Amino acid sequence: MEQALWYLLAGTRGGENRARIIRSLDDRPKNANRLSESLDLDYKTVRHHIEMLEEYGIVESGGNDYGEMYFLTDRFEENRDSFEEIVSEVDGL
Repeated sequence: MEQALWYLLAGTRGGENRARIIRSLDDRPKNANRLSESLDLDYKTVRHHIEMLEEYGIVESGGNDYGEMYFLTDRFEENRDSFEEIVSEVDGL
């Protein structure tokens, strides 16, 4: 998981937005539309980042397609310290 977090947050463009999405979901679960509004990001941008975070087991969805809610996974929670370390080490996160 630590390698995946380094890749997603520091190794590719969009790391800052992915960190913002994780922080937002840490406050409370949200759907893509709510994330888009609260982070002032395009809906398609949010969907792209959510798909990447899902692929690496950081975020999971619940509910139906319309209004599908996103949550941080237990696997992410077990590696939260790595996330915090990466965010503190990488400028712009």
